[in-house]
Amino acid sequence: MTQLNLVIGNKNYSSWSLRPWLAMKQLGLEFQETQIMLSNPDFGVKIRQYSPSAKVPVLLHNHQTVWDSLAICEYLAETFPTLHWWPSDQTARAFARSISAEMHSGFLHLRQNMPMNCRAKYPGKGLTPNVQQDIDRIMAIWQETRQKFGIEGNFLFGQFTIADAFFAPVVLRFVTYDVQLDPISQAYVETILAIPAMQEWIQAAKNETEVIPHYEK
Repeated sequence: MTQLNLVIGNKNYSSWSLRPWLAMKQLGLEFQETQIMLSNPDFGVKIRQYSPSAKVPVLLHNHQTVWDSLAICEYLAETFPTLHWWPSDQTARAFARSISAEMHSGFLHLRQNMPMNCRAKYPGKGLTPNVQQDIDRIMAIWQETRQKFGIEGNFLFGQFTIADAFFAPVVLRFVTYDVQLDPISQAYVETILAIPAMQEWIQAAKNETEVIPHYEK
């Protein structure tokens, strides 16, 4: 098998990069990691060597180039179908795809006002009324999913799935900005943080020295 190569940005800031990286790590895939720092003056030139969209992440595999975090995860689910990427039950799987797509395309206020920054602590910063609405919707998703589908474990659908990878950057945001959560949501945050791969990502993020002012409060 040709080696998988996942091209990512800064671990401290790149929420999009975290999603496929975490899914691949958690499901046991071996892959090469190519990192291009977002603050690099030559970022645009370097990333275009890999990605037609000039954005991270991008996956290279068997002469295939797959960009966009959700497309990467769906490609991997097709390529390695024996791994538990999505829930096995059709109803749960449809629900998982729906909430992953909602996370992928929505929550703009949260993204803009609470950018991912693993190294920082900004309690209460960025909490506008629109951001609170995004937070409330995310907590409602977590509560409903855990109650309907999470009986067999501590992840959204019991076992880890792509949906957990897509909400992992939100978990890091909630920690950075000390967002107040209901008990179900707080327990879920602790579940995601306890994943060894998440701890590996966080430690690597803290070891980075690059600073991008846009992500700093």
